[in-house]
Amino acid sequence: MHVVLVEPEIPQNTGNIGRLCVLTECQLHLVGKLGFSISNSYLRRAGLDYWELLDVKQHVSIVELWEQAPQARFHYVSTKAVQLYTEVNYNQEDYLVFGSETKGLPEKLINEQQKFAIKIPMWGRKPRSHNLGNSVAIVIYEALRQIKKF
Repeated sequence: MHVVLVEPEIPQNTGNIGRLCVLTECQLHLVGKLGFSISNSYLRRAGLDYWELLDVKQHVSIVELWEQAPQARFHYVSTKAVQLYTEVNYNQEDYLVFGSETKGLPEKLINEQQKFAIKIPMWGRKPRSHNLGNSVAIVIYEALRQIKKF
């Protein structure tokens, strides 16, 4: 599986997601302008000693990533999506795309890719959305459950 973070802003979240990717054998893709340096001590502290084990790639844009994986299937996780993340049949080579902590994915992208946009349901008072790290974990584990990786 592939986890894609588009313009992540908080190094601790990315470090935590990196650790999750190591433990679930997922490749991490960082897209666009990052809100921190890859060498940032907060990033490494959150990823602990797992960062050296992480398979991570950087991309200038989402378009560049699409061009590098033309046959891949991308799922765009957004609060603006209609389809639930549990209604998708995942496969091992899928890319799970998440937006930045404060902006999410661009609305234009979600509108253009609505067929591939998915959401995590939320109930009750909605201050904003789930934490990015929690969102990634929720979707990865559903995908891996379907693929029967555990």
